[in-house]
Amino acid sequence: MKFKGNAQIIPAHTDGVFLPFQSRWIEDESRLKLMEKSRQIGLSWATAYAADERTAAQGARHDQWVSSRDDLQARLFIEDCKMWASIMHLAAKDLGEIVIEAKTRQTAFVIEFASGKRIHSMSSNPDAQAGKRGGRVLDEFALHPDPRKLWSIAYPGITWGGSMEVISTHRGSHNFFNQLVREVRESGNPKNISLHRVTLQEALEQGFLFKLQQMLPIGDERQAMNEAAYFEFIRKGCADEESFQQEYMCNPADDDAAFLEYGLISAVEYSAGIDWKKRGTGRLLAGVDIGRKKDLTVLWVVEQLGDVLYTRHVERLQNMRKSEQEKILWPWLEQCDRTCIDATGLGIGWADDAQDQFGLHRIEAVTFTQRVKEALAYPVRGAMEDRTVRIPQDPKIRADLRQVTKQVTSTGQVRFTAERTPDGHADHFWALGLALHAATQPSAPIEFMSGGPRASSQPLSDFIYG
Repeated sequence: MKFKGNAQIIPAHTDGVFLPFQSRWIEDESRLKLMEKSRQIGLSWATAYAADERTAAQGARHDQWVSSRDDLQARLFIEDCKMWASIMHLAAKDLGEIVIEAKTRQTAFVIEFASGKRIHSMSSNPDAQAGKRGGRVLDEFALHPDPRKLWSIAYPGITWGGSMEVISTHRGSHNFFNQLVREVRESGNPKNISLHRVTLQEALEQGFLFKLQQMLPIGDERQAMNEAAYFEFIRKGCADEESFQQEYMCNPADDDAAFLEYGLISAVEYSAGIDWKKRGTGRLLAGVDIGRKKDLTVLWVVEQLGDVLYTRHVERLQNMRKSEQEKILWPWLEQCDRTCIDATGLGIGWADDAQDQFGLHRIEAVTFTQRVKEALAYPVRGAMEDRTVRIPQDPKIRADLRQVTKQVTSTGQVRFTAERTPDGHADHFWALGLALHAATQPSAPIEFMSGGPRASSQPLSDFIYG
């Protein structure tokens, strides 16, 4: 990747405090604004400044309602607003966290300016937007479980004035956020949206690295980097190339190519700040996908509480002797009521030893065939569609789940495949599939339907030979 010489900060809004792409965003007074952006380039920081400027202005007519990804991000946004208010010597009163909807107990972090107008920063519950008039900021829009619903409820709030700003990185090609972007570019922009786009490369070309280095400790390794080196540093740190392109280069991942859409995955991820490893009173079930060198050994443990399977532990092991891996895995298998374990190839010995240790009634050995993979894959998708599973927010897990593709051969057979990466071969996907199968109750065999097999507790070994 080439960069234009030594990037310089171009003087812009407020005496060069902001980079050009930030200034363009701040100064754009369009009624509908949309920003597709790289991660962590200071856009929320600039948006907080603009929100202060609008709300504190003499004669300001509108409150601002900010939708953030979760309570933590909502708090961070209001902290940025308070910081700018202090720098600009604006009279602002921190009202703390207040209840804005008594029935639903919805709260928001609020500051009030001398103009009498307020900025309300809250989590992304779309119902909290209903019935409120004033400007809207919808941050991390594509990460919302239902972006279309959030837009539908927030948009009427600017009927009597104010603007709506939508800011996000991409989350798959089928996401409503990407549909809005494509409307602007390909369908004549019927909503009259002012579209902004900033990739990591563009941010670096406009001076982002210099800004970042001013904030980093002296000994940080990034202090010695130029723009090209920093670009590669970020790229190599991503879970995979698809993640880098989506998170930093504004190229949405192709949901038509992957078995699991981004929207399905993000909808069942735990919210930030939740202690997802905390046990309840349900039974534990596990799946183990076996690896040795390049592929990972992945243990996935779920707890069954009602109809939902909550992930309680995910263990990744690589380049470890079998005896060393057993020291880590065996204590978990001891706690689990049932475990399905990969018995393909070198996994045969693992499954035999686990059955000897914990009993045939608790350990099911699973040999992967295309039919068995199909019997495991569809229930993973079905659990996500039905919201009956919860998984951690982890970029490596997310990337691994995305690796699996469904292909139909010329003879009509379905094949589930995955690209082999340095982080394994969709090992997390198959470990999760095995854990979900371990949780099924002994009742009926897998029924192969046009939409795929339904989950059951029939041993998967029954399907090895068709």
